[in-house]
Amino acid sequence: MTIYADNAATTKMSRTAIEAMLPYMDKIYGNPSSLHSVGQKANEALTAAREQVAACLGCDARGITFTSGGSEADNQAILSAARLGQRKGKKHIISTAFEHHAVLHTLNRLEKQGFEITLLDVHENGLITPEQVADAICPDTCLVTVMYANNEIGTIQPIREIGAVCREKGVIFHTDAVQAVGHLHINIREENIDMLSLSAHKFHGPKGVGVLYARKGIPLTNLIEGGAQERGKRAGTENIPAIMGMAAALQEACGKIDSTSAQISALRDKLIAGLSEIPHSVLNGDAVRRLPSNVNFCFEGIEGESLLLLLDDKGVYASSGSACTSGSLDPSHVLLAIGRPHEIAHGSLRLSLSEETTREEVDYMIDAVKDVVSYLRSISPVWRDLVNGKSNFVIQ
Repeated sequence: MTIYADNAATTKMSRTAIEAMLPYMDKIYGNPSSLHSVGQKANEALTAAREQVAACLGCDARGITFTSGGSEADNQAILSAARLGQRKGKKHIISTAFEHHAVLHTLNRLEKQGFEITLLDVHENGLITPEQVADAICPDTCLVTVMYANNEIGTIQPIREIGAVCREKGVIFHTDAVQAVGHLHINIREENIDMLSLSAHKFHGPKGVGVLYARKGIPLTNLIEGGAQERGKRAGTENIPAIMGMAAALQEACGKIDSTSAQISALRDKLIAGLSEIPHSVLNGDAVRRLPSNVNFCFEGIEGESLLLLLDDKGVYASSGSACTSGSLDPSHVLLAIGRPHEIAHGSLRLSLSEETTREEVDYMIDAVKDVVSYLRSISPVWRDLVNGKSNFVIQ
C-alpha cells in the first residue's frame, strides 16, 4: 500500500482544475493585454476568474491580485503595509513566532531597515489571543500579520477577533491563509481582514499561482516592475491557464467544505487516537482548533528524519514539518515556539490528509508509525538511557 499523507506540502491537482486549464493552453491562448479579439477572450476569462475567486472569499474582486503563490503574496502584503506605515511615520509590526518563513524572513529584512518587529509568544496549544495583539499594538504599529492556520501543527487562530482588534485600533491586518483557504469557511469582509494571501496548490489547484487580496485604500508596493498587468501592481503576462485552474479548484473546494471537513476530521481524529497509544508521544497543537487534515506528533527518543525514511519504505509519504525547510537540520521553529525542547522537536511527524484518504489507509498508517517508532527506539542509545533511568523522560 502507498499513501500520500503530505497534503499540507502540496495536493494533487483535481480533474476539475485540469479541465478548466486545458482550453487556455490550446484555444484561448491570447495575451489578455492584447486589444485584438483573441487577447480579449483571454482578458474576459481573467476577469471571470477574479470574480470567481472573490466570490469564494467574500470580498471585492477589485482587491484581487494574482501572484505566483503564497510566498510572493506574503512578501508583497508585508512590504506594502510597511512602506505605507513608513510614509506615516509608523515602523512597528506585530506577528507571531511561528509564522511561515515567507513572513518571518520578510520581517527580518524590514528589521534590518529600521522597523521594530514584535513576535508574540505562542501558547503551548499553538494559539495566540486577541488580547495579546491588543496589548502589543502601540501608536507606531502599522501592521499585524498572523497566519490563519499553522502549516505545521494545524492550529486555527481567532482571526475574526484579532481582525476586530486591529480594525478598532486602525491597524492593517494581514493573514497568511495559505493552509486555510479551500478548507475552512472564510469571509474577508466579516472577519475584518485587510490583506490575505493564498496559494492554489494547497486546495488541488496548480502550483505557481496564488492571490494577494488587499482592501481598497491599501496601495501595493510592486515587487516586479515592467508592465501594467494586474492594475500596474504586478508586471508580467498573467498565467491564464493556472489562474483558471485555481479559480475552478477554489470554487469546487469551497462548495463542499462542510462535507469534506466532516469526512477528513473523522479520519484525523481516528489517526490521532491511534498514534496517542504510542508511549511518550504528544500531539502538537490544539486538539479542537485545528485543520481537519492535520496530525502532528512528537515521539521521544527518535529522529524525525529516520522516521520519515522508514515510513517511506513502508509506502507512507509524510513530512516532519514545512516542505520549505525540509533541507534544514534545525528543529522546527514552530515546535520550538510552542515550547517543545530541541531534542523532542527533532522527533516530529506531520501527516496531512485529503478527501481521498480512506479508513484503511489510516489504520495502515497507525500500524506503520507504531512499528517504525518501536524499531527506532530499539536501536537508540538515547531511548536506552531513558528506559534505564539514566535520563528523564520529557514526554510523560
